[in-house]
Amino acid sequence: MFQKIVAPLASGLVAGIAASACCVGPLVLLLLGFGGAWISNLTALEPYRPVFIGIALIALFIAYRRIYQPKLEQACEEGKACDKLHINNLYKRLFVGVLTVVLISIASPYLVPLIYG
Repeated sequence: MFQKIVAPLASGLVAGIAASACCVGPLVLLLLGFGGAWISNLTALEPYRPVFIGIALIALFIAYRRIYQPKLEQACEEGKACDKLHINNLYKRLFVGVLTVVLISIASPYLVPLIYG
């Protein structure tokens, strides 16, 4: 149960962050005090942005299905993760947190010009 939920959540998070690496990465590095012409090379990931967004959305969809729509024929036996309500709530909170980070990462290239003018 643990691997079936955590793997899609982790891959969705990584793909969502990679989707914004072309635009947010240089901004974060500049805010941290790093400078130089090499930062502009990080925009080389921009052509792959739709691929990363697609991977993130697919992974989050799989995680959603495994967390919120468990199989009906799967019986929840004593001692399994589905038996413990606090573990299910933890997965749901993690999913919402990862979804928030991914959506902000996807929307950030469009929000940064509005913030910084």
